[in-house]
Amino acid sequence: MSDRLYIFDTTLRDGEQVPGCQLNTVEKIQVARQLEALGVDVIEAGFPVSSPGDFNSVIEISKAVTWPTICALTRAVEKDIEVAAEALKYAKRKRIHTGIGTSDSHIKYKFKSNREEIIERAVAAVKYARRFVDDVEFYAEDAGRTDNEYLARVVEAVIAAGATVINLPDTTGYCLPSEYGAKIKYIMEHVDNVDKAILSTHCHNDLGMATANTISGVLNGARQVEVTINGIGERAGNTSLEEVAMVFKCHKDLDIITNINTQKIFPTSRMVSSLMNMPVQPNKAIVGRNAFAHSSGIHQDGVLKNVQTYEIIDPHDVGIDDNSIVLTARSGRAALKSRLTALGIELSQEKLDKIYQDFLKLADKKKDINDDDILLLAGEERKNNHRIKLEYLQVTSGVGIRPVASIGLNIAGESFEDSASGNGPVDAAINALKRIIHRKMTLKEFTIQAINKGSDDVGKVHMQVEYDGHAYYGFGANTDIVAASVEAYIDCINKFNI
Repeated sequence: MSDRLYIFDTTLRDGEQVPGCQLNTVEKIQVARQLEALGVDVIEAGFPVSSPGDFNSVIEISKAVTWPTICALTRAVEKDIEVAAEALKYAKRKRIHTGIGTSDSHIKYKFKSNREEIIERAVAAVKYARRFVDDVEFYAEDAGRTDNEYLARVVEAVIAAGATVINLPDTTGYCLPSEYGAKIKYIMEHVDNVDKAILSTHCHNDLGMATANTISGVLNGARQVEVTINGIGERAGNTSLEEVAMVFKCHKDLDIITNINTQKIFPTSRMVSSLMNMPVQPNKAIVGRNAFAHSSGIHQDGVLKNVQTYEIIDPHDVGIDDNSIVLTARSGRAALKSRLTALGIELSQEKLDKIYQDFLKLADKKKDINDDDILLLAGEERKNNHRIKLEYLQVTSGVGIRPVASIGLNIAGESFEDSASGNGPVDAAINALKRIIHRKMTLKEFTIQAINKGSDDVGKVHMQVEYDGHAYYGFGANTDIVAASVEAYIDCINKFNI
C-alpha cells in the first residue's frame, strides 16, 4: 500500500518574505484558492502577530477555503499563540505552528540560554497552543545544525506535550542530502513516541540542495514536506512544490503518493509569478519556459523519434497544453474568461469587461497572447488605487541625438507634466519623472525580462529604488520597455510613506 505524503505549502508565509513579493489580502485569497484547487493539504497563511495585515489575511483565507488545514506561525511566546488562535477562528481545520531554535548557535547567541531551558520553553509553547487547537506543529529551528541526540530529546518532549507534527528545518540550507536523511532516520529510530506525530521537512536552498534534502528526508521517514510554489522564499528560496510532486509522480517505484493535481502546477506557477512580480528562471525545473524545450540537434532528433528519449514528464501532466485555446484579437470574452478561470482568477462581469478591452489593445500589438500576458492584464487592476498614475509618456531618441522625454502624471487627481534629457530613453524618462516627484531617490536594481522572444513582446521590468534609507520594489509591464520602466519606478514611489 502506498504511503501518503502531506503537502504543506508556505508560499503565503515563507515565500512572501522575499523582498518585493508582498501580496495584499485579496491577492492572498486568490493564491489560497488556487492552492486548494492544486490539492495542497496545509496552507500556512501567515504570521498573525507580525502585522495587522497578516492577521487579517489569515482570517480571510480561513473563510475563503474549505478543506485544506489553515496554519498560522508563531514563536514560542504566549501572546503569539493567542493572536494566532484568534486569527484561525473561522478555519474549518486549524493548526498552530509554534517553535524555537534548537542549535547551539541559536541557544547561545539568539536566546542567550541553555539546552534545558529551551526544552522547557518548547514544551510550554506546545501545551499552551493545545489549549486552543488540537493540531499543533512544532518547529525546531535550525534542526539541520542541531546535535541529533539533543534534537531527539526535544522532539520526544514536545510530542509528549501534545505536538501532532514535528518540523525539522534545514533553516540555513547547510545539510547534505545524506546528512539530512540520516537526521530524520535518527529521530525515527531514537524517539520512543515518534509514532504519535508526523515528521516534516522544511529545507532551504542556500547550497542548491533543498529538493534533494527533502526527498532524502521523505525516504527516511518524513511524511510531510514544507514547500513553496516556484521554490520562492528567503535568501535562495525553499523546496519547490512542483519538483517534489513530480519526483514522486515519476518515481512510482517509491510508492509515495500526494494529493496534488499536477495538471494545475503550471497555471499555479504562473499566477504566483505574476502576483508576486517574481520571474521564473527559464531553466527552472518543471515550470521554466525551457523545461520542455530541445535545442540540441541530437536531442531534437531523439524527441522526434520518441519523446521519451529526452522527456521523462509529459507536459500535459503539469498543465502545459499544446492544444489550449489560442487567444488573439478575434477572441471573445468567453475565451478570455475561460483562460482566466483556468489560471485561478474569477472576476465580476464589470472587471472582465475592463480587462477584455485592455486585452484587445494588447492583442492588436502582439501576435500571440499567452498566460503571462493574461495574468499581467488581470494584475493591472491593482494600479487603479495608486495615488500616482502615468497619464502619458513621449520619448524622442535615435542615433546622433540626445534622448528627451516628456511625461504626464496624475497625482491624487491633479495633473503634472515635465520633460528632461538623459543618457538613453529610459534615463530621460526617469529624469523627467524625478523633476515632478521632488524626492531624493536612488535606483538600485533594474531588471528587464521578456515573456517570449518576439520584438512585439511584453517587457516586464523589476526595479528596486532606495528612498529615506529604505528599499522599495516595483514592477511594470508594457510592449514599450521605456513605458514599463517608468511604470515600475512609479510602482516603487507609490509604496513610499509620503
